[in-house]
Amino acid sequence: MIDLSTTYLGIHLRTPLVASASPLSHELSGIRSLEDAGASAIVLYSLFEEQLRQESAALEHHLAAGTESFAESLTYFPAPSEFHTGPEGYLEHILHAKAAVNVPVIASLNGSTLGGWIEFARQIEQAGADALECNIYFLPADMDMTGADVEKMYVDIVRAVKASVSIPVAVKLSPFFSNMAAMARRLDAVGADGLVLFNRFYQPDIDLEELELKPNVLLSTPQDLRLPLTWIGILYARIRASLAATSGVHSAEDVIKMLMVGANATMLCSALLRHGPGHLRQVETGIRQWMEVHEYDSVRQMQGSMSQLRCADPSAFERAQYMRAVKSAPAVLH
Repeated sequence: MIDLSTTYLGIHLRTPLVASASPLSHELSGIRSLEDAGASAIVLYSLFEEQLRQESAALEHHLAAGTESFAESLTYFPAPSEFHTGPEGYLEHILHAKAAVNVPVIASLNGSTLGGWIEFARQIEQAGADALECNIYFLPADMDMTGADVEKMYVDIVRAVKASVSIPVAVKLSPFFSNMAAMARRLDAVGADGLVLFNRFYQPDIDLEELELKPNVLLSTPQDLRLPLTWIGILYARIRASLAATSGVHSAEDVIKMLMVGANATMLCSALLRHGPGHLRQVETGIRQWMEVHEYDSVRQMQGSMSQLRCADPSAFERAQYMRAVKSAPAVLH
């Protein structure tokens, strides 16, 4: 019997196949479909920091309107349908998702400052989420902000969120640090239970007819796998936190590669948006078939077997291998 189980964020998972945050988790029907297709955990769509600010601003507006309109302002409140102390819909969605499926439900907060994260993180925990993924989406454009300032911001967010909740906290990161290894160790030191590698930054396009910037969300391709594969292979067994691979995970082969460099979990998003939740079944079947042919009994047997620490040629993850690759490339590439 092949054992596909793994442990991510201290949570036992049936397989390493996790549905990443996406529109597929907007509705309970989509969440059930992901579980039915074999997702071992589901990351809910992200709640954005801007939404927290908007809700707070709306509340202040209603309260201010009451004081201006009524002499006895202390007895005035907005209509119940307008009175929000936060994105209650997201908390309700967590409650309903937990009741609808048996797999772990991981909430997702997307932001770049401490803002209202701390209090809302507590509410997410109270709503029943099994874990929280902090998607720190920050593109530094302030010329006075140093790399050290950026790194401190990440560390401060994770430290504060960890201090406010008892559920596991994962951090979804971009790769754009001067030393990714050192950054991973700092986040590990302040208590991050897992690192999700990597976030993909939105990059705008230009509409040449309208002469304006326009959104252009590109789904990942299997080629995007290389960057998380490199860093998970380097970080494996060097930090305590779990390692999750995201961006570029499309097939059974992609999952197997990630497990071999040391991933605890692999997250699928673009592949599921392209092919539907049922794609998870094909991936799981492919993993089982490969393991059977290659005589692997369990995921644990594979995990980290091709990491930098265990690889016969550790330099394959660093500059020496790059030099070999360039020298062996076709002349047309030079």
